[in-house]
Amino acid sequence: MTDLHLLDETGAVTSVPAAAPAGHAKPAGDLRSRTVFAAAHVVPEPWADNTPGRPAEIDWDATLAFRHHLWSWGLGVADAMDTAQRNMGLDDAATRELIRRSAAEAASVGGQLVVGVNTDHVADEVIGLDDVASAFRRQLTHAEDCGAGVVLMSSRHLARAAERPADYERVYGEVLAAAGAPVVLHWLGEAFDPALRGYFGSTYWRVAADTLVRIIEAAPEKVRGVKMSLLDAASELAVRRRLPATATMFTGDDYHYVDLIGGDGPDGSDHSDALLGAFAALGPSASAAVQALDAGDEAAYRRILGPTEALSQQIFAAPTMYYKTGVVFMSWLNGHQQAFSMIGGLHSARSLPHLSRIVELANACGALERPELAARRWNDYLAVHGITAGGAR
Repeated sequence: MTDLHLLDETGAVTSVPAAAPAGHAKPAGDLRSRTVFAAAHVVPEPWADNTPGRPAEIDWDATLAFRHHLWSWGLGVADAMDTAQRNMGLDDAATRELIRRSAAEAASVGGQLVVGVNTDHVADEVIGLDDVASAFRRQLTHAEDCGAGVVLMSSRHLARAAERPADYERVYGEVLAAAGAPVVLHWLGEAFDPALRGYFGSTYWRVAADTLVRIIEAAPEKVRGVKMSLLDAASELAVRRRLPATATMFTGDDYHYVDLIGGDGPDGSDHSDALLGAFAALGPSASAAVQALDAGDEAAYRRILGPTEALSQQIFAAPTMYYKTGVVFMSWLNGHQQAFSMIGGLHSARSLPHLSRIVELANACGALERPELAARRWNDYLAVHGITAGGAR
């Protein structure tokens, strides 16, 4: 087995054997005990002008093939979310085309799909509440016309325009009234996007949670659940216990998902379902872990998924907004795309030692689906930067 070269912050290089793949098996049918969505990224054409501010040029074959990879493991796909570089390079035309294409592919295989609905097509940074609601409705209409489920993403425009909790209640009330089917609400913390500080009307999560719960209680038939991404397990547990019986908590906590999905109590009845960017990098492991829960084997669930949490925490390390680089890096290592490249050149957002630690942790938890390929690609990538087994040149 080929060795993987590892690089630390001092420039020192060590090597470890590439571990055998985990050998997880795909499910024979649907996953039953948990609803799990993996938030998928987009793959740009490697020859395109993927520099800051340029329109996205998508490799549609690779992008859609990755969604089929996730569906083949029994996972749902959450598309056109922040993992797909919303507010970080994915322009409006590409977003609408991504939703249209993904919805068609999901229908062709019976795959679960939800897509992000936001206000990010509006060029002006500051708009009024009426315009925020109108912008949400425009994207909502497109998503529903394509046949996709909806996640109402946290909106930078709303964060700027709202002056009080009632402003959030007003805008969400108007948008939910226009929804043709129940949607998932989205609470994205400032670690992911500093522009969302104070979302739902307060910088204190307990006060903001009051607003969120009132929004849900005002239209329970229009809210399927909430994706909560504050990277704070205690806050998610507290909000989960306050949700109406009609609403599901979808954890977006890429630091603590093992316990949150596993649940409380001997039967795990009080648990979160999942909508995670981490699971785009960990599809086979996520699937195998939920298959273990389906079989009533919580020990196997934790044995499979527990070791992946350190890898996810590395991918989502501060500054967390650049976690997408790690997700794409894992996709490249695992052979799901030809190049380690991102829209807007964001593949440069993480250092070589940071990426090396991802390689080390992925190897340790069996997340390298094709270890020989991953080793060759990573070692060659280091060599391009003048780093070989003998150290930096």
